[in-house]
Amino acid sequence: MCIRHLNLVTPIPLEIMPDLWEQNDILILLIDLDSYSVFSTEYLDDTEKEDLDRFKTSYFKKRYIVSRTVLKYVLHCLIKGKSVSDIVTYKDEYGRVHVNDHKELHICISYTGNIVSLAISKVNVGIDIELRKLFSPGKVSKYLNKRVLESDGFGHDLDLLTLFTLKEAYCKFSNKSILSSLNKELDLNNVFSLSYILNDLYILSVITDAEPHALRISYLQKIAFHESAED
Repeated sequence: MCIRHLNLVTPIPLEIMPDLWEQNDILILLIDLDSYSVFSTEYLDDTEKEDLDRFKTSYFKKRYIVSRTVLKYVLHCLIKGKSVSDIVTYKDEYGRVHVNDHKELHICISYTGNIVSLAISKVNVGIDIELRKLFSPGKVSKYLNKRVLESDGFGHDLDLLTLFTLKEAYCKFSNKSILSSLNKELDLNNVFSLSYILNDLYILSVITDAEPHALRISYLQKIAFHESAED
């Protein structure tokens, strides 16, 4: 199992999104929830507000509001002629996020601790991020195929966590139910997979189709909402 180490230092500003989008097929942005206070839901449409109402705690509500609002601000930079409030997202039956009237855009969102990992892509993509210190080998291993766990190369906690994130990313990539897929053997022969250790804190796994694509992973600077929202 190949895992790359990547140190992310300087967060990138929203303004350079068009340039990064021109240079890459996949943008993965890490968003620090602690940078944002709970704020207005003004950029959520009625369906998104209904989804928000299903969350029972302030933590889950906050990460939903932040992830959707940041996504819309980023898309505002990439979609010509669309204001932030014009952009509508919706979820399908397996929870995948789509952008209304933009089938060419592929979105995937993953959460861990205080981090939102947001993928915006020109190709189908699945991602999963996990905070290493929150990882429990016993809790995770019960979801994984026993024959795989008994094979050589999956004896360490890091291997188990990476395998878990790959499975989650694959489920999102293939748009299948996670619970129905986690305990099946993972077949990566027809896909392209990447796993990263980010700043020695997180494991991030990415699944795309069989061809490698230009990929950029960055922390995103805190966005000052309301500024340039309607430009």
